[in-house]
Amino acid sequence: MSLENIAFDQPSSLSQTKPLIYGQCLSILFPYPGETVSGLLYSGPKLALDILSTIQKFISEDHLPHLLLYGPPGTGKTFTILACAKQLYKDKEYGSMVLELNASNDRGIDIAWGPILSFASTRTIFKKRFKLVILDEADAITQDAQNALRQVRCTRFRFGPLTPELTVPHLEHTVEEKNVDISEDGMKALVTQSSGDMRRTLNILPSTNMAFGKVTEETVYTCTRHLLKTDVANILDWMLDQDFTTAYRNIMELKTLKSLTLHDILTGVHLFVHRVDFPSSVRIHLLTKMADTEYRLSIGTNK
Repeated sequence: MSLENIAFDQPSSLSQTKPLIYGQCLSILFPYPGETVSGLLYSGPKLALDILSTIQKFISEDHLPHLLLYGPPGTGKTFTILACAKQLYKDKEYGSMVLELNASNDRGIDIAWGPILSFASTRTIFKKRFKLVILDEADAITQDAQNALRQVRCTRFRFGPLTPELTVPHLEHTVEEKNVDISEDGMKALVTQSSGDMRRTLNILPSTNMAFGKVTEETVYTCTRHLLKTDVANILDWMLDQDFTTAYRNIMELKTLKSLTLHDILTGVHLFVHRVDFPSSVRIHLLTKMADTEYRLSIGTNK
């Protein structure tokens, strides 16, 4: 059985898609029956092939080293290691051979000298294979726990953000599978809002569907409280063509009306500044001032 053919079963409570949008929302967030590890999306086809082929070789030789899977959220790190565990162990021995810990909850030194040590130091009858300890969110453990585990040398694999070329096919499959009403600009808006995070994409999709029915660019931005393109264009017009008092009043009214933060406005305007045909000196000045404002917000300056 190869790594490419591993499939996960959907939880029984979610195996049947309800006709309601609420049922669609729940089932979208779980892997589909038949989803394979080779179907996971990483930062590029070559990288995905390299990662899978390397891990497959480790498993085929029955010599799986310590692995460190790192990268942005929503890129398939946890799903990959769970697929490895499913290939290594049968269902009936999974519970005795695999220990899953979430370091964001179990953060102290006790996780190193408690569950991990006791689990790794015991063996089951008639089983001579190595055990597998999965430590999810390992960056959240305390410094003492990190020091206790730092002697472990790992083979590292980086999972980069997903490109739109890789996100769109999976999103289209989800939309078709769940029969979601979505427009082309809504699809582009979902990809833009995800920033390479597939999990975020699949969270925004059912939320927008439940709230507005049809998924369009406007409904996606409204659901995520992101500035619409028309709002950003209005802000730039006010800033460039009106006096300071009028522009400030209009921006504050828009901010209050749409429950925006100053960071939301900076993010939207930042993208537009790159697209407007400003002289280089003007663009540099604007970006520098926006960066200064964002930095001051990050250190606690009042909005």
